[in-house]
Amino acid sequence: MEKTEERIITYLEMTDPDDLRPAPAVPGLGLLRLDPGSPLVRSVHAGVGEPHNWRAASRREEEWDAHLAARPLRQFWVVTLDEEPIGVSYLEPQADGDVEIVAFGLLPHHVGRGLGGYALTLGLRQAWATEPLDAPAARRVWLHTCDTDHPHALGNYKKRGLRPYREERLPVRRQP
Repeated sequence: MEKTEERIITYLEMTDPDDLRPAPAVPGLGLLRLDPGSPLVRSVHAGVGEPHNWRAASRREEEWDAHLAARPLRQFWVVTLDEEPIGVSYLEPQADGDVEIVAFGLLPHHVGRGLGGYALTLGLRQAWATEPLDAPAARRVWLHTCDTDHPHALGNYKKRGLRPYREERLPVRRQP
């Protein structure tokens, strides 16, 4: 007999860069843009997502190749601490002035060290600085999170000024 559970996906947005409530700066924390072919794109993304069952954590090489080829506008930003990669903040310009933060998070051994708020601040600033597809400037930055992401993710997003605008409940089927 199958047991049905729900996964909750929360969509959040920021419609004005002045809505950003920055976290205190962390010395040495920054963003570095990577070429899509960099091995760090795959390894850091997989490392961040593995504890949360992100698809990237188990994606095979040929799946990565297809994934990247299908997203030519995606920007791959790695969060760095003293120039060491510790997380990701991937952005994708979209139509109508939107910029999506498609992936954000820290490697597990950097979680709980007070870095996530400022890392998100940097990611949001970069998203606002990203030129969307068909507009001279971003009009909205958005992302989604799931209840299987880090337990503090949703709170961090809200603290930085992102506002929930939609919630989905999707069935997850598991074998007993």
